[in-house]
Amino acid sequence: ETGSILANSLLVLGLAFFFGGLRHGAQKFAGESPKLIGIMTLLAVGALALPTAASGLHTPAASHGQELSVAVAILLLVVFAATVVFSLRSSGLTVAREPDSEEEGWPMWLILGLLGLAGAGAAFVSDWFVNALVPATATLGISAGFTGLVIVAIAGNAVENAVGVRLAIQNRCDLAVSCILNSSLQVALALIPALVLFSLLIPGGHLTLILAPMLVLALGLTAVVSLFIVFDEESTWIEGVALIGLYTIIAASFLWG
Repeated sequence: ETGSILANSLLVLGLAFFFGGLRHGAQKFAGESPKLIGIMTLLAVGALALPTAASGLHTPAASHGQELSVAVAILLLVVFAATVVFSLRSSGLTVAREPDSEEEGWPMWLILGLLGLAGAGAAFVSDWFVNALVPATATLGISAGFTGLVIVAIAGNAVENAVGVRLAIQNRCDLAVSCILNSSLQVALALIPALVLFSLLIPGGHLTLILAPMLVLALGLTAVVSLFIVFDEESTWIEGVALIGLYTIIAASFLWG
């Protein structure tokens, strides 16, 4: 799932800036929501990096990696719950519906039902996709790390990524930036911590937040760059090229494992 943060915050945001900039020139967007999302993502990535730092620096907490990971996961989920409440009470993490939109909202029961069906379907499709991908990557000599971090991450978010880029092409940059960056925030604040806690219910090995140092560095760099690039409340196609280039460099660094 860390690959989703890298792909959304660099590759997809870069594609949105690139294609939107080519079509409309410099695009302005409301800065408060992207700035807040970027700050929250940076803080979440910092929290995710602490167990790795504790282990790598051989601190007294190094021998309690599992307990520290669980504590961080719980606290991140608490912060995620707070962001949900905050977004419902204000427009801090969301973009208000455009005033000229006449579409009626879906009822809550339908939304929850479709989300449940989509989640169950995604679980089955992901399992089939990974099983089918193993022989191909073995034949091509692609490492498992690169497959999970790049190929699976991009393919798994393909529909959501296409929506963000399409919104930028339509010059709806507010919605595009918030949609793309919110995806990274949800992964960092909710999905990764939830997986750590869920792994405790599965017999055998348990997931921790102790990651490869190179991956932690990539996540930190991604969070910082994506935050800085939205601070001027304007996007250009050359910024998109820079983001895509950085993602390509990071992906290449994991090509051999």
